[in-house]
Amino acid sequence: MTDCNPNRIPATGPLGKDPDGEPMNEEWNYRSIVGMLMYLSTKTRPDITFAVSQVARFSSDPKQSHATAVKTILRYLKRTRTKGMIIKPTGKLNLDLFVDADFCGLYNTEPHTDPNSAEYNALSSALKTLIPLKRLLIEATDHVELDNGIRATIRASAIEDNQGPYFLATNQRITSRTRWYLNKWHWFWQHVTKDGVGPETVAIHELDTSLQDADYFTKAQSCEPFESNRF
Repeated sequence: MTDCNPNRIPATGPLGKDPDGEPMNEEWNYRSIVGMLMYLSTKTRPDITFAVSQVARFSSDPKQSHATAVKTILRYLKRTRTKGMIIKPTGKLNLDLFVDADFCGLYNTEPHTDPNSAEYNALSSALKTLIPLKRLLIEATDHVELDNGIRATIRASAIEDNQGPYFLATNQRITSRTRWYLNKWHWFWQHVTKDGVGPETVAIHELDTSLQDADYFTKAQSCEPFESNRF
């Protein structure tokens, strides 16, 4: 792949099992390459996370179509070999969580039949990480020299681009359309406040879909939206 043609995106679309597809006919080890890509995606290249998660599903019996998808990732990495995460520190200690979900995705343990339930479930799951992280951040500030004003205004926010989950999380009213949701999805209601200030509180905010930074973690995108959201 040293002389391969570079690619602008790491995935061209959803990847299926392809049971009738041509068996993989490549000299390289599929599992080994996918393992390297998984390591890279969790360290400095979150932009390939979705593409890598797709090819990793078929490590036990890869077809040629899956090998082609791996090559697509490698061609993208060649084009963007100088890219990575850009971390810009600010004077605030706030945690912002962008939430998105793959509606009716294949091969999931709990496939959803409507986008609202999929994203609400994703929001509920993501907050299980955000709230403990906020608690840890507040505890850590007790052991460092930090301005009291900064410590007192530590906020945690979950950002959602779907009105259905946003209204349910903030209004906390069950309707005929949401009464079938699992009770365990609502566990975070007691932690929701308007400002998200407090040891175990979080604010839920609505965001336009075009500004959703989590989009490329859940689906394959075309060049323009992918590059505009890329870290």
